[in-house]
Amino acid sequence: MREIVECIDSGTEFCPCKLAEAGECIICSQLQGSCFCDCLNWKGVCIYHEFINNGSKAKEGRKTYNCLVKETELCEKDLLLIKFEVPHKLAIDLVKAGSFIFIRPDENNIYFDVPISILDSDIDNNIISIMIEIRGIKTKNLLNLKAGSILTIRGPYWNGVFGLSNLKSQINNNVLVLARGIGMAPMIPVIRKLHQNNNKITLSIDKSPYKDNYVREYLKNYNVEVINETLIYKGEISDEAKVIIKNILLEKNVEYIHIAGADILSVKLIDYLNNIDRKDVKLSCCNNIKMCCGEGICGSCTARFSGHRVKRFCKLQTEPRKVFEGRRFIW
Repeated sequence: MREIVECIDSGTEFCPCKLAEAGECIICSQLQGSCFCDCLNWKGVCIYHEFINNGSKAKEGRKTYNCLVKETELCEKDLLLIKFEVPHKLAIDLVKAGSFIFIRPDENNIYFDVPISILDSDIDNNIISIMIEIRGIKTKNLLNLKAGSILTIRGPYWNGVFGLSNLKSQINNNVLVLARGIGMAPMIPVIRKLHQNNNKITLSIDKSPYKDNYVREYLKNYNVEVINETLIYKGEISDEAKVIIKNILLEKNVEYIHIAGADILSVKLIDYLNNIDRKDVKLSCCNNIKMCCGEGICGSCTARFSGHRVKRFCKLQTEPRKVFEGRRFIW
């Protein structure tokens, strides 16, 4: 039986894409080589008809923009905040949870592209804020940026969060957010969405590896109960966190958790929920898959599953349990 999947770009201005042109469309069976339509998740837009009407070719892809840097700040020794100006439409496109872009300090060197999640999109002033963890050669070059510099970006992209349907379905509920490390940055648009839908938010922030100071400014805009604790200890959910999570699920009748951190936090939380017989809890989490082109072409984002299935996670939108189920991880 075929798995029902979603493509983050389906029905947008970027669909059909180069995958459809190559006969590798994530959704459309006819653009996968079949001679008949076998869509399992009809959304009102026929990708095949869009492809034919566009001259049997992909639509124009994402654009590249040269943006003026307005502000930079080294929040900790390896945490860099950058604020830059973008066109108004792009600011609007990057408001939604899961938005990200590719950035590089050198307009002419595409090999320096780095995928970075959006911390905040100020549509009134057309200012995008991003937080970058300085890890290697690509990100170290960003330390040279100053106010007045030019930053080259490519976007918008939207698949920075798995489980978006679970997130969007939360209305007037009690919800829990677990955040750790650089995952606190892409957490802010998720909290904005939860707040807009009138949810009561409990946020548990790990005491390490970073201070939570850089998100405090943004959290002031929302009604959030913040708990500081150790979420991960020696590669496992800490005993302290297990008690707090279990109590919150029970006492506040929480049925949804967003996981804003590394994959180990998502995997271990799923294991813990399974162990306490809470597979009913809906989840969303950061998409931490390696990316290079963002279009599913280069193969950096692919993962293999049983049945010789290949999933392109820069575009494939799915539930977190289906991302980690059956995959092998090296800690």
